Amino acid sequence: MENSPSFEYFIENKPLYYKEIDHERVHKAYARLKPYILKPLVIHIIGTNGKGSTGRIMATLLNDDVYRSVGHFSSPHIVRFNERIWIDGHDISDTALDDAHHQLYAILGKEMSEALSYFEYTTLLAFVATKEVDVLILEAGLGGEFDATNVIEKELSVITPIGLDHQDFLGETISEIAQTKLNSMDKQVLLGLQKQIEVYTIAETIANKKKTKLYILDKQEDGALLAMTQELNWAYYLYENTRLALKALDILKLPYRLESLKKVTLFGRFYEIAPNITIDVGHNLLATEALVQTLEEKQAKEKIILVYNTLDDKDYESILKLFKPLVKWVEIIDIDTPRAVERNKLTDVLEKLDIECKKFTFINKNNNYFIFGSFYAVEAFLKKIKYNIKNQ
Repeated sequence: MENSPSFEYFIENKPLYYKEIDHERVHKAYARLKPYILKPLVIHIIGTNGKGSTGRIMATLLNDDVYRSVGHFSSPHIVRFNERIWIDGHDISDTALDDAHHQLYAILGKEMSEALSYFEYTTLLAFVATKEVDVLILEAGLGGEFDATNVIEKELSVITPIGLDHQDFLGETISEIAQTKLNSMDKQVLLGLQKQIEVYTIAETIANKKKTKLYILDKQEDGALLAMTQELNWAYYLYENTRLALKALDILKLPYRLESLKKVTLFGRFYEIAPNITIDVGHNLLATEALVQTLEEKQAKEKIILVYNTLDDKDYESILKLFKPLVKWVEIIDIDTPRAVERNKLTDVLEKLDIECKKFTFINKNNNYFIFGSFYAVEAFLKKIKYNIKNQ
């Protein structure tokens, strides 16, 4: 058995992105790992928006049963890596995380462990950490067909709304992005509500070719469910994600109680951390459209302060244009990533849109704040105000 460095040291020294991606590497690693882990029932979630909340809703509903153990792997995290691996209602502990890392490193060996990318290694790490659960909710990171999560056999693929995002990796059009995401389907697939009609056509074509059983979420409103999510102060898009989650569990004939929705914690998803502060880790145009709709309904009379920053590959001009009618001004928060948009480019766009902008410094209790733009922006904000995420 090879001695492995601590998980924290090991993962911090892995690059997040590679210029060239070896799609076979993670399959070889999984083949080596497979004999050492049990196979839970796997639900694979793919899409552009709503993967994390849809998965957590399913996981919480299933976990609210003393006879069933459930794991949920999601990404990225907001503050601590432990958030990515949720088992039976709790983020994984530091001790369990280190144990899983040492097991995986020993199985794969030094050379293979170091060759894997950050996301490939942590996906396999999640398989080790959740090797004894009954059900694993597995969220794809980027794309679908070539995503590291696609190495494992799954009972159901769940497709959340697909939009433009990560075009550098996935393609410049909705059709190209949908193709690579939907190519990950296997035995059966549930297609959630889509804004782009071509996604339905592509799903049908791929399902026919792969002989995959295709389910399509209908557009019929569920008034009782909507009322229940409104009582929980959830945004409308979270109600839609709840419908998708419930349909997935129904397809797999997995029992649950609707009352268990009250136990769901969707930290970072239209989440109110104080009466005048709401955070959302959304970061693209599709997410903005859903959030603006909710903000218009909830805060029609009083405008917000938008605390914002973003990555340089996002359509931030279109995003800010949608927010403009709702904001008093924008406060830019510094984020710790080389992928952040250059500050002058962001301020130029805000000036072009005639939106006043400032640097974020502190919270004024007399204003309503909405923090948005990326996981990095929410993380930076929470650290700035010294918010303790462990309380969630």
